[in-house]
Amino acid sequence: MAETEHVENASEEAVQTPQHDRAAITAKARALYRGLSLAPMVRASTTPLRALALNYGADFVYTEELVDRAIIETIRVENKEMRTIDYIKDPAKLSKKAKKKLEAQNNRPCLIMRIDPTLEANKLVCQLGTGEPELALKAAKHVCRDVSAIDVNMGCPKKFSVSGGMGSALLSDPERAAKIIATLKKEIMLPISCKIRLLKDVEETVAFIEKMLEAGVDALAIHARRVGHDATRKADWQTLQEVMAVVQPKYPNFPFLINGDFYDRQERNEIMKNTNAQGILLARPALYNMSTFLPISQLVDKTQLVQEYLRLVIRYDMHYKNTKYVLCEMMSNRRTPIERVPTMPIQFPGGQTIGNTCDCHDLESLCRLWNVNYSDTLKSVRDTTASSLSGGTTSMPAGEHKYEDSYFLNSSADRVMVELKDVDESTAETCQCRLICTDEPNPKRAKVEN
Repeated sequence: MAETEHVENASEEAVQTPQHDRAAITAKARALYRGLSLAPMVRASTTPLRALALNYGADFVYTEELVDRAIIETIRVENKEMRTIDYIKDPAKLSKKAKKKLEAQNNRPCLIMRIDPTLEANKLVCQLGTGEPELALKAAKHVCRDVSAIDVNMGCPKKFSVSGGMGSALLSDPERAAKIIATLKKEIMLPISCKIRLLKDVEETVAFIEKMLEAGVDALAIHARRVGHDATRKADWQTLQEVMAVVQPKYPNFPFLINGDFYDRQERNEIMKNTNAQGILLARPALYNMSTFLPISQLVDKTQLVQEYLRLVIRYDMHYKNTKYVLCEMMSNRRTPIERVPTMPIQFPGGQTIGNTCDCHDLESLCRLWNVNYSDTLKSVRDTTASSLSGGTTSMPAGEHKYEDSYFLNSSADRVMVELKDVDESTAETCQCRLICTDEPNPKRAKVEN
């Protein structure tokens, strides 16, 4: 494993007394939360994808959602050889079962977050999954020296998040959500933001937003979907614009960000103009083609993007299972609005499919499939960072990072086919062809988890 230095002391700059300079934080928030950003995506918004986004012109990036307790139970490590800051699970806090698993993996540390302090300086927002002010504060204090801002996830509808009172559960408990924001604002010398979804109607959404503003939030992102609004249905831009028409004139200098299906650059520009939003968060559009951050009209070849991503995976020594997940997301349109599928080709000239990607069980195999020279790339990383990196030095966290190959191989095809009845015949035919081309169900394929 690369040479590391364990550092415990809290940052004096980012954790302050209540007398710290609020005006400076407001200015920092307005400078950070603007333009185009890679949105927070569980499993996906890890170091390699964030780096790829920044390389292609993203103005700032979010981490994936990091659960407060998971962050609190990490050790901060200055990885001098890799030139990264790592947050790894504290072995002393692992259960007996987890310790046995760690031993079976040759005691490779369980990586929760890795930061490139050179590339991500002044551009990294750490998103927390939290439902309790005290835990949110502990987690924020632990990471605040290495990130540019703290974001509270108030929109994730997934079971692992909601069951813990986190994510979209906070939308139905504005008092608790506001207390989390206020607690962070009182102690953390960084911008504090939150990401929400649309509520039942414009009035409820506006009321929730104003509650967060009263609590002191420095920036706020709105996903143009409600809880239960499936990703294969187009986002509700109409309600989003109605909400923005109320809040933006009342708070003209506040950084409002918008999110939801902004695949097309022209559409993005139009809705930015119509809403006066300060920025846009890109999730699925970025996974489909990261060059969407560029101002050019022609998107970069997807194979090239996958190859660049794989080289970054090697650079940051990410686990192959997480890599495979992100690659499959890049290759899939399973959560793309049905109407857009015909305009978003997925085929690759090299014959790569989700099926043969899922058949790879190490990083070298993935690199071979995508014509990336693993050995040469690894040597280049060693030469550049002066490290002795050998690959595979970390393991993956458990919990929400578990998934199976069937997650992509089946690709919710049955659900999509049912929904095709709501679109025109030519669109339905194209979607069926796309699913046939990209999906290769195989019930015998091994379960993929960590």
